[in-house]
Amino acid sequence: MKAADRAAIVELVELDEAECLRLLTKCEIGRVVFTDAALPAAQPVTYLLDGEEVVFRTGGGSKLAAATRGAVVAFQVDEIDPSTRTGWDVLGVGEAYEVLVPHRVADLATRMPHPWAPGRTAHTIAVPLQRLTGRRLVAVPADSGEGRA
Repeated sequence: MKAADRAAIVELVELDEAECLRLLTKCEIGRVVFTDAALPAAQPVTYLLDGEEVVFRTGGGSKLAAATRGAVVAFQVDEIDPSTRTGWDVLGVGEAYEVLVPHRVADLATRMPHPWAPGRTAHTIAVPLQRLTGRRLVAVPADSGEGRA
């Protein structure tokens, strides 16, 4: 073990809903976890937090568009620093639906980050965050006595 490894202990802290929502505004890329042919699948997407809904766009005829409409899905984001072994993750769960109201689709399109895959904007999918959890790994000085049994 290096001296730097002994300098701090990493402690796991549960995040409240307000902090989870705040962290969701920090990123543009997250992962949608859905079911494809009765198996779990995950796909990275660019997204926007709109109130308490995660909104993303996907292409027409895509597996993601077909699998998410009316299905319970998970949405995950994180920020991890491997050198300090610190960071956070947020996981939201909700029943996805396609946004069909024209003025809302237009409004969201002006605020959303551009998708990394060109032409992937045929469907706008929203996930109301019915369950939201998060954790943060924080460094605590080793001599503080925190995080020890």
